[in-house]
Amino acid sequence: MIEIWGHRGARGLFPENTLQGIGAALALGIVGVEIDVALTADAIAVLSHDPDLPTDDGVTLISRLRADELARLPAGATIPRLDAALALGGRFLIELKTYPDRPTDTASPATMAETAAAAVDRAQAAGRVRIESFDWRGPRHLRRTRPDLALAWLTRGETERDARLWWDGPTPADFGGSVPRAVAAESSGGTGDTTWAPEHVTLTRGRVEEARALGLRVLAWTVNEAADILRLMSWGVDGVITDRPDIALAAITPDPAR
Repeated sequence: MIEIWGHRGARGLFPENTLQGIGAALALGIVGVEIDVALTADAIAVLSHDPDLPTDDGVTLISRLRADELARLPAGATIPRLDAALALGGRFLIELKTYPDRPTDTASPATMAETAAAAVDRAQAAGRVRIESFDWRGPRHLRRTRPDLALAWLTRGETERDARLWWDGPTPADFGGSVPRAVAAESSGGTGDTTWAPEHVTLTRGRVEEARALGLRVLAWTVNEAADILRLMSWGVDGVITDRPDIALAAITPDPAR
């Protein structure tokens, strides 16, 4: 059966990247949730999709704020720490939010990766997390330093086009134009469980078949329409990341009345 993962908890149903939303999403009976991680100035991993947040004076970077300063801001009051999210139990896809095109906006990929891994260790959660990023430097660092942690390699149309930047060197052209082959090349070392997490609109049946032939797991994001979920399931993807896990669960659940 295809895996259903809630995107940013399950942002189509609940407040994104919050303890309330994560808990409610997990209670739906899905496999787990995807969350986004940023790092404060004092190296606390917190949940945020964006590197900055609004203030009375405009916006400010989370990386420039200590955790206590972040908590005092109206927009930061509901931002939880990664430790607190992991304490809820359940399985997590942890996305490291670093940006090679904006390197001063966040901590370095290695620092972000190590801080997230330390939170995973404190929660004794290594067996129920997978760490991913569009910026492949973070997962690549963990592949070298923490081979016990499961990883995923995020892609979208933009990062495929600008792969030399986002993948820190390699491009699809180095692999005959094949993104699945580029992901498979990252599988040396580590758990041996290599997962590709592509933007679902970039997928074709041929790409999925190639990925499966290479031994990759495929988790497609962000898939919110029942017809898309069923099509991807027929192509053989392993899972979908969705804002609306309720729609996804209804789509894949057999109707007993039929």
